[in-house]
Amino acid sequence: MKSSSNEFPQRDKDEQVTQKPAQSTVTCVYQTHIAGSWRSVTVIWSKNFMNYSLTISVESLDRGRVYICKIDPKPWHFWARKGYKSFVVDGNQVDVYWDFRSAKFSGSPEPCADFYVALVSKQELVLLLGDNEKKAYKKTKSSPAVMRAVMLYKKEHVFGKRAFPTRAKFDQTRQEHDIVVEFLISGSGEPEMQISVDGTVLIHICNLQWKFRGNDTVLVDNQPVHVFWDVHAWLFSPPGSSHGFFIFTPGTSEAESDVGDNIQDEESDYGTHSKCYSILSNSNTSQFCLFLYAWKIE
Repeated sequence: MKSSSNEFPQRDKDEQVTQKPAQSTVTCVYQTHIAGSWRSVTVIWSKNFMNYSLTISVESLDRGRVYICKIDPKPWHFWARKGYKSFVVDGNQVDVYWDFRSAKFSGSPEPCADFYVALVSKQELVLLLGDNEKKAYKKTKSSPAVMRAVMLYKKEHVFGKRAFPTRAKFDQTRQEHDIVVEFLISGSGEPEMQISVDGTVLIHICNLQWKFRGNDTVLVDNQPVHVFWDVHAWLFSPPGSSHGFFIFTPGTSEAESDVGDNIQDEESDYGTHSKCYSILSNSNTSQFCLFLYAWKIE
């Protein structure tokens, strides 16, 4: 696999931050059919020293508006880990059900197992998060949506000294993969980087001080995945003041290697105007991108 440092996607406003966020966050944006229209739904999982929180926002047909529902499943309040809320989107009621009582976490603000969050509109379960599908349908008494939601992208801020783990599903019909980016020091004292998927190292960069920006293509489930990185801040900025930045996006051919010139990210903080990543609009691949912000701390 040949890497290159000549191409890198244009950054959005979040990547230009010079101070680290106050809390770990995972942002997932879905294209979801609600009340007869396709809308962007943004799900933000957050974690600080005291609490977890979940914010769900639904895009209005009026592009200047979003409708927001916030959930705070405080760990010391058992009753708050299961619940129900309603809010109105362009005159249509949307119900949100959740159950985190048995949720398992692996360091990320987003649970990894034994939970559900369900959005229901007109008795259809239009967006289901988590693996407790049977419990969600039983609780909501709803039917599966005729048009299933699709995840457009995931954006995660990860803090660590050496390893920066995340999870992603590059094909919505296949399994989720464990991804780990690692900062290493070789025996000669030179900085190195490696990226592994499900425990297998797929990218290993030596002499990182000369190759801190680049891209490569790897195979995951026999599907090409383009990987872009910029870790200049790891080497030349004070610890914790900035982050390494990574993009993972599925592709089909080397013709998509010019992704750096074509990614169009129109997102805002709550996902409005999020018709993103036109590079894949004419492709048979998943329209999914993973953005990883790796904050290296001492």
